[in-house]
Amino acid sequence: MPNKPIFLSFVVLVLIFQKGAAGGENKLARESSPYLLQHAHNPVDWYPWGEEALERAKTENKMIFLSVGYAACHWCHVMERESFVDEEIAKLLNENFVCIKVDREERPDIDQIYMTAVQIMSGRGGWPMTVFMTSDAKPIFGGSYFPARDGDRANLPGFLTIIRKAKQLWMDERTELIAQADRIFDALRAAMATSESIPAGMEIDRGAFARMLHETQQRLAAGFDATHGGFGFVESNPNRPKFPEPSNLVFLLERSKRASLAEVDRNAANKMLVKTLDSMIAGGIYDHLGGGFHRYSTDRFWRIPHFEKMLYDNGQLAQLYATAFEATGQKEYRTIAEGTCDFVIRELTAPGGAFYASLDADSEGEEGKFYRWDKEQLDKIEKSISGYRLFSEVYGFSAAPNFDSRYYTPQPGKTLTQLADERNQPSDVFARSLSDSRNALFELRAQRVRPQTDVKVLTSWNGLMIAGLADAGRILNREDYLKAASKAAEFILKELKTQDGRLLRSYALGESKLQGYLDDYAFLIHGLLRLHLATKEDRWLEQAIELNRTQTRFFQNEESGGFYYTASDRPELLVRFQDPVDGVIPSGNSMTASNLIYMTYEAERIEFEEPLRRVLLSAASLIEKNPRSATSMSAQIGNWLDRK
Repeated sequence: MPNKPIFLSFVVLVLIFQKGAAGGENKLARESSPYLLQHAHNPVDWYPWGEEALERAKTENKMIFLSVGYAACHWCHVMERESFVDEEIAKLLNENFVCIKVDREERPDIDQIYMTAVQIMSGRGGWPMTVFMTSDAKPIFGGSYFPARDGDRANLPGFLTIIRKAKQLWMDERTELIAQADRIFDALRAAMATSESIPAGMEIDRGAFARMLHETQQRLAAGFDATHGGFGFVESNPNRPKFPEPSNLVFLLERSKRASLAEVDRNAANKMLVKTLDSMIAGGIYDHLGGGFHRYSTDRFWRIPHFEKMLYDNGQLAQLYATAFEATGQKEYRTIAEGTCDFVIRELTAPGGAFYASLDADSEGEEGKFYRWDKEQLDKIEKSISGYRLFSEVYGFSAAPNFDSRYYTPQPGKTLTQLADERNQPSDVFARSLSDSRNALFELRAQRVRPQTDVKVLTSWNGLMIAGLADAGRILNREDYLKAASKAAEFILKELKTQDGRLLRSYALGESKLQGYLDDYAFLIHGLLRLHLATKEDRWLEQAIELNRTQTRFFQNEESGGFYYTASDRPELLVRFQDPVDGVIPSGNSMTASNLIYMTYEAERIEFEEPLRRVLLSAASLIEKNPRSATSMSAQIGNWLDRK
């Protein structure tokens, strides 16, 4: 196995060299984000988001071109290679626009505002996000990836054509463009409006909450893929991509354990949960050689992953599979939780013990090249590895290629437990029979050119991973996981907490920066509280309570009872919003509810009972209108109902 610390140190040295390289640089060369540094030598005159760029746009009365992406994004790399290194495109951009590049992981507030605008304008979104704006940063029109020129990819206009048209419209129809931007801005403010006010002393209607949770489960069931697990299934688009969606699974896990719930509802929740957990590990979205989960599956069957690996997914899924093992006794869930934790510790641990943000989908300019195998490679392996024939049969290497018509990615099609049962073998004996081949293939794969590591340390994502390691360590009796979680927490509190008790967002190349968001506080507090549960060390609880006070001071919406995404003293963008919706990552409001439940009932701090009541009430209207939109918050409401 390659020496990971040496490899990651090499990555850091490369980025430092890029940052300090002379000649051919734009203003991104002063940044520490690996994603921004990837664009530091583009001929496009990129600015980071900030006053310098915004003032120049106003002074010169130029349209702003905003491009938002992240380091592990495959199509972000494609658009850079096709468009942002193209001299003709760069010249046109530089002469007519102020060009701003944003790392969405560093600035999720910018990303969320303009992604909402793009979705309003086009009905869809994605990365790289492409937005053209007025000189006062109001969006006019936008989209996602565009090829460089017309005809490069079917059904997509060329980026060169788009920027020429934008230039012409700004020159000839500026008044109408500004009016259009004002209309989009009004729609944006309405779409991101905060929740309604909660009257003082308003009580929670337990019956109404119970009915809302029942409706949430029914809505999940309506979009559940009973054949392959997962959610969002519709007959009209059966092969749409699937994401793990941990918030949905946490909700179902909580429902399946609630003794006060009708047996039929518990069983229905458990069926959806187990089918999804099993289907994910039977497909290719789980890395069967190195552990950990890829970001999503490009198909309904969980077979072909989009190969990037994100810390936030793996933190949540390690916690989920460990907790599911505790609830069900299914040994394979333990194996998956351990494989996920081991992957993160081995491949994403930064010097000092915190965790890096992600691994790229690409290597050597091709998506998934690190993870795939061709027939010639596998034929050579078969001659050298004892027991390989069984491994090849189990993981689909003996059948037709399962990726891009030429390649293979390991995917058993069923859980190893199911395959062992079919062979009338104990599951642990069957798993051991595959381990020699798995280890040999892992060692061979490790010799390849690796995907790039995004060497950013993000406070919020580290909070999720700390929680995952803490719960896995406690449930699985793994002291090494608890030590890793503790070391990461110590790093964050040392390097990303200021002397006045505020959190910063990002650390890279020795630099801590950017005022923290709600997620940074709520997720880190969550991690500290799970460490307190696992270790019983009071220091974690004390730090969590202190950070919660700071979060309340700077983020609380007194009217709604919930929390804004940005701090009250942060320079405001177009909109200051409160985001209660759970996505692939739970909302900061949902996680805050979880934190307040722990501090109220586990830590017996009664002063948190009233803030807890208000944050639960703040989500009631959303859950009633759209039950699937806040499943993590619904899980916390169920948790609260069981304690009252």
